[in-house]
Amino acid sequence: MTINWNIISKNILQTSILHFIIFADNPFELDERIRVGDFDGFVEEVGFRSTRVRTLDGHLVTIPNGELANLMVENVSKRPFIKRTLELGITYNTSPEKIDEALEILNNILENHEGKNASYPPRIYFKEFNNSSLDLIAIYWYHPGDYWAYMSHVSSVNKEILKQFNAAGIEFAFPTRTLHLETDKLIQDVVKTN
Repeated sequence: MTINWNIISKNILQTSILHFIIFADNPFELDERIRVGDFDGFVEEVGFRSTRVRTLDGHLVTIPNGELANLMVENVSKRPFIKRTLELGITYNTSPEKIDEALEILNNILENHEGKNASYPPRIYFKEFNNSSLDLIAIYWYHPGDYWAYMSHVSSVNKEILKQFNAAGIEFAFPTRTLHLETDKLIQDVVKTN
């Protein structure tokens, strides 16, 4: 049996270089959440030949370092903030004054919200006339990038919006269709056919 030492040494050298590149580049550390390829999870182990990621579904994925070095790695744990785009639809029978009131309510809730950074003020607009709603949009940023603290904040903001919109008599829209019938023409058509 002949062993091709050139191929073996080449593979060992290549694996060593890739391992060194991952450690030198330091795109992530243990216990950080990353997105790589189709996977999103927490780094559990960085080995000589592969990196292990525990996905959000609980699966353990082993990614060869050779592949990992060629993939885009998004380090979710290192994000400084979370951006939220909140779109709200209100009914078409809302007056322009009530639209202004809705925008003011959103601004009052978000202007000094928990997690606000003065460099990232909220942006609030009457966005568009949709099929079944007048759409408002609020874009704001939550600092730091702690997802669970952010979700608690989102829940509080949503409840406050609901409370204040209800108190102001501002109604949320839902998909609807209005059917207009021309009753005189319909009656004439029925009479003609009989």
